[in-house]
Amino acid sequence: MAVYLDCNATTPVEPEVLQAVLDCMRDECGNEGSWTHTFGTRARQRVDAARLQVADVVGARPDEVIFTSGATESSNLALLGLARFGERRKRKHIITTSIEHKAVLGPLSVLERQGFETTYLPPDSDGQVSPEALRQALREDTLLVSVMHVNNETGVVQPLDRFVEILRDHQAYFHVDAAQGYGKELAMLRSERIDLISVSGHKLYATQGIGALIVRKRGGVLSAPLQPIIYGGGQQQGLRPGTLPVPLIVGLGLAARMALADHRERMSCCHEFKKLALDSLAPLGPIIHGNQEAVLHTTLLLSFPGLDSKSVIEATSEVV
Repeated sequence: MAVYLDCNATTPVEPEVLQAVLDCMRDECGNEGSWTHTFGTRARQRVDAARLQVADVVGARPDEVIFTSGATESSNLALLGLARFGERRKRKHIITTSIEHKAVLGPLSVLERQGFETTYLPPDSDGQVSPEALRQALREDTLLVSVMHVNNETGVVQPLDRFVEILRDHQAYFHVDAAQGYGKELAMLRSERIDLISVSGHKLYATQGIGALIVRKRGGVLSAPLQPIIYGGGQQQGLRPGTLPVPLIVGLGLAARMALADHRERMSCCHEFKKLALDSLAPLGPIIHGNQEAVLHTTLLLSFPGLDSKSVIEATSEVV
């Protein structure tokens, strides 16, 4: 019997979410942009409801949610979308970490070819990046700080609350790739000092192909002066044109609502499952990676010295 445990790569779709997506595909065919008739109006209402659900998880406003195809597109829009502003203001320094996902490292390499300078902060032996290292790396011309919320391999949560305090009086924009932590670790993403948050639906029991970029507003306008990276009909405040995939958005909204409502229950379940796995695998002498006091209960990264992968898989199957 095969058991799927690789939820950091992608989660199975929550049955209730799947049903909502299918119902929307079958029963509602309106284009959200065609609000002059009932079908389009209904589609817009469904999208507006999902914006509110996605925003609620991080204490944002619905008009701060830009729907995308996933966290990779969101991070590209956040990083590449700031380039023109940085060039105009002669602020071409970016700070990130050496453990970011390629969705962040990729666009940063593009910016470096355009003359931007990137400082890569390394993690310590526990998998966290030192807040003091961030403080020392900040410069007057720092345009952006981009730090992941939760590492996709180790599950280590970065100390965003301490980064926020360091950035409190600095003009740099703060982007967080929250693909692995959105809806799982709630408190730190609610800081208003985090300007940009990348969200991925398929890490949250929604479907693949849908995500969001949350762009917080200051004084009624988007805090980060982003430029679009694709062009078309001007949808979503001109930042992400294209016909919105209403059924997928409905699914993401519902998944976000469920993550918020069921948060304590899910964390408790993951904690118990993780404890059972560790107790059961203990005879194999695993090495546990990452500071477990800083790791989400949803992640467990082990290695087994002296054992080949087949032995580990067979032993794991027996345990499960």
